[in-house]
Order: sequence, then structure tokens, then C-alpha cells
Amino acid sequence: MAAQQQQQQRKVIARNRRARHDYHIEDVVEAGIVLTGTEVKSLRAGRASLTDGFGQLAGGELWLHGVHIPEYSLGTWTNHEPRRPRKLLLHRKEIDRLASTTAERGLTLIPLSLYFSDGKVKVELAVARGKREYDKRQDLARRDAAREVERALRRRR
Repeated sequence: MAAQQQQQQRKVIARNRRARHDYHIEDVVEAGIVLTGTEVKSLRAGRASLTDGFGQLAGGELWLHGVHIPEYSLGTWTNHEPRRPRKLLLHRKEIDRLASTTAERGLTLIPLSLYFSDGKVKVELAVARGKREYDKRQDLARRDAAREVERALRRRR
């Protein structure tokens, strides 16, 4: 019941669909994000892209780079820069845990989705390991096999 309420309160703005194809997701963390007024207005219009985004630790803080939030169309000189680095809001223990896990070779922080939760913008951040080309092919083959099994079961019924 609580999970249904949480899903109802979430209004997804953008999803990074390529993330699950290009990376093995090992852990997922929800973080707040520091934004300006025109960025929030642009997000309320449902405009954002997470495709080139990544998280980076710098100076004991976590930053989100490469996320594109287009300029607000009705903004004036107060408009924001579309691809500026944005600070992520996490507890110190979570930042330290993410720092120790990403220090391990091959792990990176990837944004999975950007959404409104109770009027605040949140980002779902994944600790992920990059997939090799053969891993991607195996995943596609596995998905195709499952689809074929599903079709066969439907035909039998």
C-alpha cells in the first residue's frame, strides 16, 4: 500500500533508458538536487535529458554533470545554463559510502531518473559497472528467448 502511494506521488520528468542497457546496476540511491527557479519551471514543463549524465565526487560533495535541462522559454536574463554542474544533496554517510564504492575500479555514478516527489525534484542515482559488448549481446539474446517463450505459451492457451 505504501509503495502505491509513493508511486502516485512521483511524477517522472526524465528516464535514462540507455543506462540499463550500457551498465550493470549494483546499487540505487535517491538524492535531492540544487536547482534555480528557471530550471524547476523547465522541469515542470517536462523537459530534461539524462543521456550523458554522470555523478562525480569533488571536495567531499557530489555533483551531477552532463544533465541537460533546457532554458525556460519564458525566462529572461535570469535563465540558467543548460548543462551546468548541479550539486546533489545526500547525507554525509551516503556520500562517504558512494565515495568508497566508486573508488573501486570500473564503478561509476549514473542518473537513472529525474522526478518530482512531494513537489521537490529528486534524482535516482545508480552505482553501476560498464557492460562489455558481449554482455549487451547476451542480454539481448536472453530477452529475445524470454519473448519467444512467452509467445509459445500464449499460442498454447
